[in-house]
Amino acid sequence: MKQDRLFSIAKESVTDFNFDAAVADVFPDMLRRSIPGYENIITMLGGLARGYAQDNTRVYDLGCSLGAATLSVHRHTRDLSLAHICVDNSAAMIKRCQSKLQRHMPRASVELICDDIQNIQIENASVVLLNFTLQFLPKESRLRLLKTIYNGLLDGGVLILSEKLVFNDNEVNQQFIDWHHEFKRVNGYSDLEISQKRASIENVLIPDSFELHQQRLADAGFSQTLQWFQAFNFSSLIALK
Repeated sequence: MKQDRLFSIAKESVTDFNFDAAVADVFPDMLRRSIPGYENIITMLGGLARGYAQDNTRVYDLGCSLGAATLSVHRHTRDLSLAHICVDNSAAMIKRCQSKLQRHMPRASVELICDDIQNIQIENASVVLLNFTLQFLPKESRLRLLKTIYNGLLDGGVLILSEKLVFNDNEVNQQFIDWHHEFKRVNGYSDLEISQKRASIENVLIPDSFELHQQRLADAGFSQTLQWFQAFNFSSLIALK
């Protein structure tokens, strides 16, 4: 695993974060050291999907990056006939994802699509994954995407949604931010790296509150939303159709 040192040298100006080849090259290390509980989330995505995946249906991984979520689902559903649809708008991510999935699940039905997830038609789906992806879409587009997902899910299907959270109380929100930064320090990031990464991503990743996620999912049509994981200001929800 190549170590993330992308923000370790002081920059005259910090540009907006981009999922380019440099990020793809260190992405596993970046996720592990930046998102509390990330490895537990990935492991449990497969276990949760197992309870809802239906034979001869599709599993969509929207914002698939390097395919970790798809791999987790595949490990827990090998006995089912599933078509895995992996979508990401980063060509660098798709290229590495394709190599990884071919190596670890060569006999599975996999389609990789390099496109904006908002352009994807969801059909015959029993499981849809949005793993730290919705937060990168314009806010005005998020409900529309969730409605598209809901309409493409079969009855009994689920959306598993993982996101960074913002809290409505400013003091509480700042406390969670401070704890998250300390998590990064514990994992070896310097204050310079934390500061420059935050400057790079603050106009790109726009988080929502847990309450807004719940309301938006209800507005999209989901009958029930449950929070199954939270660590600091990172959460994962399961929404049922």
